[in-house]
Amino acid sequence: QVQVVESGGGLVQAGGSLRLSCTVSGLTFDVYYMAWFRQAPGKEREGISCITESGTTTYYPDSVKGRFAIARDNAKKTLYLQMNSLKPEDTAMYYCAGSVACGSGPPPSVTSHAGTYWGQGTQVTVSS
Repeated sequence: QVQVVESGGGLVQAGGSLRLSCTVSGLTFDVYYMAWFRQAPGKEREGISCITESGTTTYYPDSVKGRFAIARDNAKKTLYLQMNSLKPEDTAMYYCAGSVACGSGPPPSVTSHAGTYWGQGTQVTVSS
């Protein structure tokens, strides 16, 4: 049984930083592209970062590029998202996803499909 568990969310002031983590079990972690998505109330879910199975290539949309950094530790089956210079508009539920499609575009794209594995999400709230 595949389990995807996010952690690290919370309340932070604008300009602050947070680091999200995602641990995966029951899945051959190092053969999949991994990604982070987010969904704010009343908005569609948005792919905000993606990393190839080896970790050598990453993808970010303009909304987070330069502020967020995705990384992975295949030995620990863990995915990370370092979020810096947070803005109130970054407030959302953040989801870890395994087995996704990513492209350099332009613009860069991060998309899920029917076989994507999802976590339950972790809330990030940025106060102004």
